[in-house]
Amino acid sequence: MAAHEAEHVGQLLQKQGLENSCPKDCRGALGFIFDVEWVHFAYNSSILLALGAMWLLIRPPVLGFLSAAVAVQSYHAVEHVAKIDQWLSNGHMSPTPGILGKHLQLVELHFAFNTIVFVLALAAFLEVARRERVFAAAAVAFLLLLPVPVALATRTPTTHLAAGVHEGPLVIDETRKVIGERGTVVRGGIRITANGVLVRDVAVVGGRHGILVENATNVVLDRVAVRGSELDGISARRSSVTIRDCVVHSLLGPQAQGIDISFGMTKPPSLVEGCTVLGGYEGIVTHFAHADLRRNRVSDTTHRGITMTEMSMGHVQANEVSDALGVGIFCGDYSHCEIERNTVLGTRPDSEGGRSRAGYAIQAHYGASATVTDNRLARNAREEGVFVNAEIVRE
Repeated sequence: MAAHEAEHVGQLLQKQGLENSCPKDCRGALGFIFDVEWVHFAYNSSILLALGAMWLLIRPPVLGFLSAAVAVQSYHAVEHVAKIDQWLSNGHMSPTPGILGKHLQLVELHFAFNTIVFVLALAAFLEVARRERVFAAAAVAFLLLLPVPVALATRTPTTHLAAGVHEGPLVIDETRKVIGERGTVVRGGIRITANGVLVRDVAVVGGRHGILVENATNVVLDRVAVRGSELDGISARRSSVTIRDCVVHSLLGPQAQGIDISFGMTKPPSLVEGCTVLGGYEGIVTHFAHADLRRNRVSDTTHRGITMTEMSMGHVQANEVSDALGVGIFCGDYSHCEIERNTVLGTRPDSEGGRSRAGYAIQAHYGASATVTDNRLARNAREEGVFVNAEIVRE
């Protein structure tokens, strides 16, 4: 059990202390040798069995500690069963979110689960084995310190960009963190072709694409700002990306898109969270990709605000779409979209478009299935539209 806690301490240190590119380089120790999903499934299953056996054999006064540990570990095991089920259905890509991991930070969530169980079990053990407390404490301390050299050995190389203008395009073709200072600008775009890249606190001006990610997984774009690109502000092709707290605006081309995630269905799911997109042909769009789009603000688009199309899958959750022309949120071409708790305001009809461009807040089109829940729709020309064998399902 202490070894498993050490794995979680290592993951937390890799993410929070060393700021590794996660999840690729936040795998603890054994996760770099074996698949991380099966490592933690095996750990948690064996821990649950051990705690259950102890619960049957040990009597009060420690039974309360063990009962609480068994209860928490039982749910922890349920999470890992869900994660294995997702792993089996997504082409064996790890890590998977489980249940609560879809809404909370995965590393911190499972660290909390395991630490609670570990402390409860340790309290029960120390109560029973009073004479062995010093030995137990020393052994636990040793195991918890083991992740430190492992974390240091797997640390992602870091490049710091000084404040000022850096002429691009900047090409990142190996696993690396690129971190800017206040006032760091890359002129001419950034191209990423390696797995496990992190770009943080960098402004990008110009370029055909502001930031282009190609054939890469576990790429993180954090607090980036893009303006003046000819085509997409941020474009991910055949990739898996996490994009957080970005700003995209002042795009130049008439069909330039804010954020485009395409052809990544065979990759792990992508996430766009907390971004602001001003203008553009489409604000955020996915084509044949699995993605979650959460808490973004999109406004003044000329075609659609947020789009999931070409057999995409995912959640469109808690976003705000305002003043879109034609369609606010669109689910099309046999996509499956969970559209919940969004705010769509002021969608305007497109006088140059057809019937499906009549200012719909939410639209399902061409065989798509959109599940809608608790959305706030106001001042739109029309609220919902369904076209060409599509459906809208209410929950």
